[in-house]
Amino acid sequence: MGFSYLGFLVMVCCFQLVVLVSGSTKNLPIINFDEGYTHLFGEDNLAVVRDGKSVHLSLDERTGSGFVSQDLYLHGFFSASIKLPADYTAGVVVAFYMSNGDMFEKNHDEIDFEFLGNIRGKDWRIQTNIYGNGSTNVGREERYNLWFDPAEDYHQYSILWTDSQIIFYVDNVPIREFKRTESMGGDFPSKPMTLYATIWDGSDWATNGGKYRVNYKYAPYIAEFSDLVLHGCAVDPIEHMARCDNAEGSEGIPTGVTRVQRIKMEGFRKKHMTYSYCYDHIRYKVPPSECVINPLEAERLRTFDPVTFGNGRRHHSKRHHHSRSSQAKVTSSI
Repeated sequence: MGFSYLGFLVMVCCFQLVVLVSGSTKNLPIINFDEGYTHLFGEDNLAVVRDGKSVHLSLDERTGSGFVSQDLYLHGFFSASIKLPADYTAGVVVAFYMSNGDMFEKNHDEIDFEFLGNIRGKDWRIQTNIYGNGSTNVGREERYNLWFDPAEDYHQYSILWTDSQIIFYVDNVPIREFKRTESMGGDFPSKPMTLYATIWDGSDWATNGGKYRVNYKYAPYIAEFSDLVLHGCAVDPIEHMARCDNAEGSEGIPTGVTRVQRIKMEGFRKKHMTYSYCYDHIRYKVPPSECVINPLEAERLRTFDPVTFGNGRRHHSKRHHHSRSSQAKVTSSI
């Protein structure tokens, strides 16, 4: 798949994407599952419920499960309300992410939300990550605790992707703003991607570096998705043409971080961020060029156990678990 029209698509998408700031989920252009998504893997472990408005993904000893958007997108706003599995979920990984790894195996782009399981009585950990042009050796992970129990109720997780920035939101609170810099070159995601949601067995690494594994005594593990939003510049994979979603109801789509949101984001990061790749001295002798080092932030993050948070280990692959012993790769990440 060639993208000789990529510069043109970027210009068209950025011009046409209708975006106004609003903090209300009810104003977002929510779609039914069948309008924008299709079954990816997992046989009967995917269930569409509530008249097509919600999806349940489950993990058991046989397989995990997942779904994928029907279209490719070049920029836009992508969101879902997610309720995570409860109780003991060590080793269980729930992912909500964008990727083009099926088309570009050696130079793929990716934007990730990942939830890394928990031991009973401990908090779920959430991770964001960004790859561009196959730069898997320069993972840009950040990890956080949350101010709520994500297994008790639905919470909204959103990604805003433009040609100049990527913003991750939780319940309309921006938790990470990633700006494109000239020094990054192709490391900023710039090729059309599809959106995925999966649940799978990450026993080898997800919880305390693999110390705690999935215990199938508590299966099935069920992740629930609703309030699905796919609002952006869809790209025809054959014609290489982009069409941007200008449908009514787009007033809920944000353009970026407002002044009030920035205050909330700074507060969240000071209180809840537990790892940032920019301060990983084991992994990077010199921080990647886009990093802005904050000495106070560095000192606070140094208190966390580096082994728990990767210790410079190589990135693992998002894999679809058709069985506990055999896996089918979809795309590369963390």
